[in-house]
Amino acid sequence: MRVVLAEDLFLLRDGLVRLLEAYGFEIAAAVESGPELAAALAEQEPDVAVVDVRLPPTHTDEGLQCALEARRRKPGMPVLVLSQHVEQLYARELLADGSGGVGYLLKDRVFDADSFVDAVRRVAAGGTAMDPQVIQQLLARRSGEDRPLARLTPREREVLELMAQGRSNAAIAAKLVVTERAIAKHTANIFTKLGLEVSDDDNRRVLAVLAYLDHGR
Repeated sequence: MRVVLAEDLFLLRDGLVRLLEAYGFEIAAAVESGPELAAALAEQEPDVAVVDVRLPPTHTDEGLQCALEARRRKPGMPVLVLSQHVEQLYARELLADGSGGVGYLLKDRVFDADSFVDAVRRVAAGGTAMDPQVIQQLLARRSGEDRPLARLTPREREVLELMAQGRSNAAIAAKLVVTERAIAKHTANIFTKLGLEVSDDDNRRVLAVLAYLDHGR
């Protein structure tokens, strides 16, 4: 699996290269600036891009904008964005086109190698990998202003948070140590209470839930 990596901090970039190569990924390019990233994405057409939001020369959201432009040129191109802090705007921009193959992780997650690599693989496969802290903030903000979300039970909110991270029913059941049938019942209740169409497509349902949670910001 070919990866384009963009990170301006040399030590972190080098560490990510070594980590991904240790897990069998091929590093097609490892760059440190926005212009280099734009060129690498156009030339290499990777299976997935792992991109720091803030890159030179602007150190604002140049990495994110390069990734979004690449997705406009090649719809659905998998992009996993890394950020130092939770920025809900970035998550919303990534999800705006309604297609999968997107992820948003805090850089702290990189230090959990298995979790990080799982997120890269999930995004490369067309799935969604959202940082738990982003989901928690969306849930916290919406719960006080939206009656349907407030109607969820504590267990349903827990399931919703795991669902929005991109986990399947089987993975959620394993995490919560309950049966998959119980999770299916919880997810059906969640969709009913949120007024969302039930879907067996894991990625579509994650995008639907996140779109609902972030609606009206």
